Amino acid sequence: MTDALKRLSDEGVAIWLDDLSRKRITSGNLAELIDQSHVVGVTTNPSIFQKAISQGDGYDQQLTDLAARKVTVEEAIRMITTADVRDAADILRPVFDATDGQDGRVSIEVDPRLAHNTLATVAEAKQLAWLVDRPNTLIKIPATKAGLPAITETIGRGISVNVTLIFSLERYREVMDAYLAGLEKAKAAGLDLSKIHSVASFFVSRVDTEIDKRLDAVGSDAAKAAKGKSALANARLAYEAYEEVFAGDRWAALDKAHANKQRPLWASTGVKDPSLKDTLYVDDLVAPNTVNTMPEATLEAVADHGEISGNTVAGRYDQARADLDAIKELGVSYDDVVQLLEDEGVDKFEAAWIDLLNSTEAELKRLAPSEG
Repeated sequence: MTDALKRLSDEGVAIWLDDLSRKRITSGNLAELIDQSHVVGVTTNPSIFQKAISQGDGYDQQLTDLAARKVTVEEAIRMITTADVRDAADILRPVFDATDGQDGRVSIEVDPRLAHNTLATVAEAKQLAWLVDRPNTLIKIPATKAGLPAITETIGRGISVNVTLIFSLERYREVMDAYLAGLEKAKAAGLDLSKIHSVASFFVSRVDTEIDKRLDAVGSDAAKAAKGKSALANARLAYEAYEEVFAGDRWAALDKAHANKQRPLWASTGVKDPSLKDTLYVDDLVAPNTVNTMPEATLEAVADHGEISGNTVAGRYDQARADLDAIKELGVSYDDVVQLLEDEGVDKFEAAWIDLLNSTEAELKRLAPSEG
């Protein structure tokens, strides 16, 4: 059943699971996915944790203890989420060791309410790295304007980073620049660059969702023909940018110091449009030294009927440019779309964080010991 997943892995695509819960950890499910489905990493976000904590009773014992200590809801969330990430990191540690630190990684996100505050983001990144205290952790920092210097500062301190919420090609280049600046800072501080890793999470499906909605509004035959192409085009041109930056002179100097390339990570790869193939954003984004983080439904779909046929990114850059030019000619503004998606992405994670705060607070009250 996992032949397609093995082929994907053999093509140089690291398969990460975009989900985590205590049940996944304690039931042995995560270990099983690593063993049988070629999963070599895990990503989390506020929505994932909100769903995990609000379902079932897997967190009741820890919540009861936290309630007895009368901790704040913010402290409770950090104790719960860092415990899950720590345990998942331990399960993935053999992968981390076998891949010399490239995979076997678990990501945890800074409080999304800090997305526009550089200093607070860096402080939170340091705190999370200290709390989890595992070498195979990635701290997720959003690719907002304020996030860019936070990425540089965090990498410069030797903390590995997953840059999240990247939608535009221009912002992606800024993210790579921030990473290289961080490595240069770390090098100047005498840190071992071989221990610092990063991925750049380039979001896929949301691009098609927004652009196709606008193409539907245009309504012409040309607009209909352009649907379902923008997300792949955008991601492929991101990979072209990656190849260019990590073949340049600036990278060459860091490469000599044993630095690691910042791998592109395809995020949001669950297909939203039922008219599109449910494995589209996996089958058609196969390229060496990339990561594809999938929700479990997509992972299972790829295992069942994925069509992995070699590199599906290289050599398609001209067509990708033509596909993005076509939407521009139809009156759809690429710049407007990617800015909207970034703003919405931050807002959605912030809303999920507030939901997480509220649901955790309700659980703490439910499980609080009676006085007396």
